[in-house]
Amino acid sequence: MSDFSAEAMGLVIREHRHAQDPVITQEELAERADYGKGGAVSISRIERGLISPGEHRLAAIALALALTPEQLKQEAEDRTKALAGQRGQRPGKLRDQVAETKRRHAQITEKAAERSKITRGDAEAFNRVHDVVRDEFFLRFVELAESIVGAPEPERPSEDEIESVDETPTAMRIQAMSAGIANAIRGAATGSAAGAAVGGAAAYGAFTAAAFFGTASTGVAISTLSGVAATNAALALLGGGTLAAGGAGMAGGVLLLTGMVAAPAAALAGAGFYVVKQRRNKREEERLRSELEAAEAALNQSQPGFDAMIDVMHRATATMEYVHLHGTHALEKWRVSLPPEPRDWESLGSEAQGRYREFLTAAGCFLAVGSINISALLTAEPDTLSKMNKVNDETLRYVEKTIKSIV
Repeated sequence: MSDFSAEAMGLVIREHRHAQDPVITQEELAERADYGKGGAVSISRIERGLISPGEHRLAAIALALALTPEQLKQEAEDRTKALAGQRGQRPGKLRDQVAETKRRHAQITEKAAERSKITRGDAEAFNRVHDVVRDEFFLRFVELAESIVGAPEPERPSEDEIESVDETPTAMRIQAMSAGIANAIRGAATGSAAGAAVGGAAAYGAFTAAAFFGTASTGVAISTLSGVAATNAALALLGGGTLAAGGAGMAGGVLLLTGMVAAPAAALAGAGFYVVKQRRNKREEERLRSELEAAEAALNQSQPGFDAMIDVMHRATATMEYVHLHGTHALEKWRVSLPPEPRDWESLGSEAQGRYREFLTAAGCFLAVGSINISALLTAEPDTLSKMNKVNDETLRYVEKTIKSIV
């Protein structure tokens, strides 16, 4: 676990950015660090201590500033200790203590509000593009696939493969999800219950349920293919519930995640009366300071999980945007190349058959990204969070590479 605060890292990065000759802007640093569209906003959040960059982002920022990640971390650790020392020095006079406490109250309140604002904004951005890709790529592919009679059953991970590893690799999990989608497509084509829910979020819920809760030919539940408990914790259990009601997978309930500031918000609210008082005695001042320290500690404790959540949402949104831009176009080209209905598997030809398999894999990738459990990141203990970050990073890297190779 890192020994530096987000505030300290932000100060160090800002100072090094200003120390460049000539001084570089936040936009220029974002471009050099390969942040992509809207990267200056992320740099601003980092420098204000609202978020702390993950390992791969920190490495890119360090390179852009002609430093190593280790140098940035060490400077941030030193600054963290210096800031803690400054805050430990309380003014002697009560009047000065009150002024200092009011300043800290305003600072912590602003950070809690900004964190909530970031969560809402990033979740809404993900939800928007997720829903477009769901409707224009995933469900459109399902519709086309249902019109093909005799498509072969995809290969599934064998029981021996599942039992031979502690944590099922991303490729195997996506392979299992794709097989579940294919089974649901065949069920829909033959009029079974899986295909009864047609159109929109209800159909999406039916197919995600099949992908996660269907069974392999060996009788092993596909939902068990996510491996050990640490991996399971990184996957959302999707089904006919929230999704069928129009939810949006990974970030479907993320607007409720402002609960991550529940503890500091309660402490700040309880302290509010004393802050606005024109006069307060030493006992009241001590009580307020204690509540503010509890609020600040709660925010700091959840910082690593919050940073992980924001990083995942940014990367997931970028992947969804790529699918929207390129995947829907590739799918339309495939649709135009298909023979007229009724169509069977053999009538497609080898190229169109190959595209079917690729789009099925892409559909599995879409579900894998949409199922990352955001809320679990915020509440995970350090060791569990580290494992979840590893699984999520592997999933996103695999999906990014696979999607780009397909579309």
